[in-house]
Amino acid sequence: TVSVRMDKQEYAFITRLAQEQNEDVSKALRELVEQGRLMSAIKQYKEGRASIGRAAKLAGISISELLNVLSEFNIPSKLDYEDYEAGLASIKKEW
Repeated sequence: TVSVRMDKQEYAFITRLAQEQNEDVSKALRELVEQGRLMSAIKQYKEGRASIGRAAKLAGISISELLNVLSEFNIPSKLDYEDYEAGLASIKKEW
């Protein structure tokens, strides 16, 4: 459990969002944090500050899931040799 301080406007926004989605405030806040992680990861990847693997870790999703999200946002992937090697190593671990 974590306590978070926010101003009244932010709390009102989260409360309205929770009501619209028929959720409790905690769940709505968790979903916003997840979306924020994803958007931060996409931004860092798009700006070249994170590889596809690092961006996926930041977002808390797999590389293939991130590639799907990038595609949905029409963001071209910039896979490089390092990303290819990391993916290959990951596949070898699974097999």
